[in-house]
Amino acid sequence: MDTPTHVPVLLDRVVALLTPAVEREGAVLVDATLGLGGHSEAVLSRFRAVRVVGIDRDPDALALASERLAPFGDRFTAVHAVYDEIADVVDDLGLSSVDAVLFDLGVSSMQLDVRERGFAYAEDAPLDMRMDGSTGSTAADVLNTYDAADLTRVLREYGEERFARKIAAAVVRERAVAPFTTSGRLVELLYAEIPAPARRTGGHPAKRTFQALRMEVNDELAVLRRAIPAAIDAISVGGRVVVESYHSLEDRLVKQAFAAATRLDVPEDLPFVPEGHEPALRLVTRGAEKATPDEISQNPRAASVRLRAIERVIQGGVAA
Repeated sequence: MDTPTHVPVLLDRVVALLTPAVEREGAVLVDATLGLGGHSEAVLSRFRAVRVVGIDRDPDALALASERLAPFGDRFTAVHAVYDEIADVVDDLGLSSVDAVLFDLGVSSMQLDVRERGFAYAEDAPLDMRMDGSTGSTAADVLNTYDAADLTRVLREYGEERFARKIAAAVVRERAVAPFTTSGRLVELLYAEIPAPARRTGGHPAKRTFQALRMEVNDELAVLRRAIPAAIDAISVGGRVVVESYHSLEDRLVKQAFAAATRLDVPEDLPFVPEGHEPALRLVTRGAEKATPDEISQNPRAASVRLRAIERVIQGGVAA
């Protein structure tokens, strides 16, 4: 398989946010969502002394990225893991801390491009959607076994689908005739259940349902809820955690974790911060940064990105 050459979203800005942490001699970056290795390649190319540890739960992505990054030799290490296992990965490599952690959340270009993975709704394919195809339930399992209430919850919470209840009822009705196995039949059902006026706005009518199923299959929010505090705990003084989110629920979790990590541990009405009570971390970005119209026109995936970064300024201060 040829390695796709999709340009990562906000690549230059992400590298700029990482720079103060990774330009140090002997710096270690954990690319927690390696994907095709675009971010890692940029960092390895621009900073000759940095080492990158690339984590991905997808064996196919690891293989492709490892091939792409082979010219960097032992400066790159690939690890098959889920990104909430950062503490174990760092410990297994004999490191007490790292200098930076990067998350580029969501589904990768490669996963969308490989028909058999079932992430894309543009063509008929098996309803899989597992980022690690060797373990766990598939999207077909979710559709064929969840009751109407659970299906409604998944579609409403993860897909922000207005017609979640209507779609869930239709899925339960149709699977009694025959179980769902491929995306084509699900897309047909969505066209039938979502009213025509709603189909004309907000992109493809299957987009929200497919996103919701993917997030449920891969337990993405629960993993992220564990991963951000673990990443914050892993960085040394001067280290940074940089996160690109593409979903409002993801961004909200990141925002809350960063707020908890930077919160002052003193009464709000105290006129000064006593020595020893300064927050161990500081926000690097003001709120969430977004892509420019120019980048969105060149890379449509950038339209929904929200970019946040945090830096450790004092040792200690375990993340909440």
